[in-house]
Order: sequence, then structure tokens, then C-alpha cells
Amino acid sequence: MAHIAFLAVLGSFLVSASPTQDPFSLNSNKKFYDVQAHRGGRGNTVESTLPSFAWGLIDGSTTLELDNGITLDGEVIVWHDVGIMTEKCRDTNPVVPNDPMFPYVGKLVANLTLAQIQTLDCGSQRQANYPQQLLYPGARIPTLKEVFEFVSCADPSHRILWNIESKIDARFPNRTAGVQQFVQKQHSIFRDSPYYRSITYQSFDWRTLVAMKELDPKITTSALIDEDTLFAPEWLAGLQVDSFRGPSLGEQMAQAAHAIKADILSPTATVLIPSPEDPSEILKFTTQSLIDEAHRLGMRVKPWTVNRLDIADELLLWGADGIITDYPNVVRRWAKQQGLSVAPKYPKQRVFSCLEKHMQKV
Repeated sequence: MAHIAFLAVLGSFLVSASPTQDPFSLNSNKKFYDVQAHRGGRGNTVESTLPSFAWGLIDGSTTLELDNGITLDGEVIVWHDVGIMTEKCRDTNPVVPNDPMFPYVGKLVANLTLAQIQTLDCGSQRQANYPQQLLYPGARIPTLKEVFEFVSCADPSHRILWNIESKIDARFPNRTAGVQQFVQKQHSIFRDSPYYRSITYQSFDWRTLVAMKELDPKITTSALIDEDTLFAPEWLAGLQVDSFRGPSLGEQMAQAAHAIKADILSPTATVLIPSPEDPSEILKFTTQSLIDEAHRLGMRVKPWTVNRLDIADELLLWGADGIITDYPNVVRRWAKQQGLSVAPKYPKQRVFSCLEKHMQKV
């Protein structure tokens, strides 16, 4: 009986495709519960590489989540960090003999050209926190265009959804490209892609969300927020979260995101923070009141990065509209068990055939 009652609570979240609907048609994934593959699914495969997005497709993700950086020569690449980290990438050879920037590992993305960055081997090192990662020795950092081209090969009906972040540092403007450069360059690639209608644009730097909405009001935007940016106006387009009426901190966050016309609020799901009223009281960052207020204001809520199913259970019960996870295969299986409609998986043979072809290009 308890199981039946729980499913009844979940009834408002169930989404079913029409029997006559082509499950692989454009935007059909919007009919499925949003299981997002964080960096392609970094729990399973070396992150932010073509193989990681290949496995995100095979594992039946609704959405591929990724980050963008901009190189010295203005190319938009798919990479999470503002620099090249030693634990993720290895140097191979310099682009030219006696290149003064070599070795490239340890340098900022903004200070390296695309040619320099694509000499790096970012597929040979398994991350300590992700012991199940599949390695793909020799895997390179791709451009956003290259990721779109590879996925279009594996996804000819263009049904996959995207959640694409600008990796900008609001505190240190000299470490990354600026707001307008990110927005203009990313939007140009979005607009020319067959996935234009399927892209959510997200950022911790809310200035970029405001700029993107001004450039193209049709683009869906997602406001990222965590304990580091919560009370930092430089991240939140000058807003002070505690200036909103509340009454709870979660409701204030939702109201702040609504003030910049965000379509989605994407808070961290696993962090505990002190209560502003009573520091001895510990609060969850993502709460029922945050989700309720966001929904009241017409926004969806998609927390990150959820790798525990007990947390996923709680978020779903509260009404979260999606889950961003390092393990999309596990979360998809969980979502299916809850009675939620899940996206179809992609055929391995086609995905791997496209992967082999496109790995040779990057």
C-alpha cells in the first residue's frame, strides 16, 4: 500500500509519449523525465570527451550536460575547468618546436590556442573519486562544434537535449574570456546547430544569462547557484539574495533567479549550510520551499550533482523536474523504477561507429 501511495504522489511528474509519437523525433526528449549526464557522465567515462558523450547516449540520458571554455584564438571548447589540470590531462608534443608555452598542462585555457590544447591526452587518467571511469587513452578536448557533429552522427533525428554552461570566472576576469565574448560565440554556434531548439544555457555567472536573454529571448536559461555564489553579488548579476522577501533562503534564491528571467533554477543538491538566522542550525541547500517557490514563479528546478538515490528520492518527492548526475545509467534505471517515462537508449553499434569516425578528427 505504501508503494501505491508513493506512486500516487509521483503521479503529477509522470510524462508519457503518445503512442503515435516518434520517440526519436526532434525535442521528443522533453516528454521524458530529465536525467542529465553531467560532463557526459563522468562517473562512468573520462569527462568532457567524445567517449563520455557517447556513453551518455548509450546510457539513455535525456540531456547531455557540458561546459565551454574559450581559447586564446577564440575557439569554443568543451571543458569544465578554467585551466588544464595535471590530474586530467597529459602533455604529448608541442605544436611547434621550442614553443615557449610548452608544457601546456597547468596553463589557463584562455592563454592557449586550440592547436595547443588539442595536443593534450585527456583520456588516460582515471580520477581518484571516480574509480569506475572508462579510460580512452589519447582522447582530446573537443570543440563544441565537434561535439555537435559527433552527436548528430549518432543522433540523426536530433532528439537529445543539451545543457551548456559558460565556464567564466566572475571573480577573476583575466582568467577567462568575458561575458559578451562567451555569449556571442556560444550563441553563434547554437544558432547554426540543428540542436538550436534543444539547448539550455546555464551559468553560475548570472550576467551571462541576462546577456543571453537580451540577445535571444528564445534561449532557455538556467541559473546555477551554490554555497560559494549564494551571497556573492559578482556572481549573481549584482543581486543580493537576502534582499528578496523570502521568507526562507530557498524562496529568496528562487525569487532572485526569477528576477533575471531564468527559466530553470539549478541549485546544488548535496551541500549543507548554516541557517542565516541560527548558525547552529544546518539547512539543506535545496529544499521543498525552494522548489515550491520556483514552481509558483513558473520556473523548473534541476539540482546537481546527484549521485545518491536517497537524495534523488527526496528531490523527486519534492517535485524536482530533473536530476543532473555523474551516473546517468543508474539514475535512469531509478527513474524507470519510479514509473517515470525515460528517454530511449541509442544503439551501441551506431554510436561506436560514429565515435570511431569522429575520434580521428579531434
